[in-house]
Amino acid sequence: MADLGIARLGSEADAHNTLTRADLADVVHRKLGLSRAESASLVERVLHHMCHSLSDGRNVKISGFGTFILRDKGERVGRNPKTGVEVPIAPRRVMTFRASQIMRDRITKG
Repeated sequence: MADLGIARLGSEADAHNTLTRADLADVVHRKLGLSRAESASLVERVLHHMCHSLSDGRNVKISGFGTFILRDKGERVGRNPKTGVEVPIAPRRVMTFRASQIMRDRITKG
């Protein structure tokens, strides 16, 4: 997996250690030499394309990172924990993320 310096952001990330769009755009700006506006636009286009593919019902697989998987869940019966009354839960589509083995190894090693 190509390392653009994202894994080493560390103290550059916000106080909650969350990688944001702005952080990604900044890495693209620094590593590829694009302007800040071009970098932000590139990040937005990639995220937009991923979202569009998912909304069209396609899974998104990024080699060395992981796969965003769509799954249709059928209708089922749930129960109100307070009253015990059964409540039907409508069928829905959910998205899950499965990290690649490379990503899992990197996370495990720290």
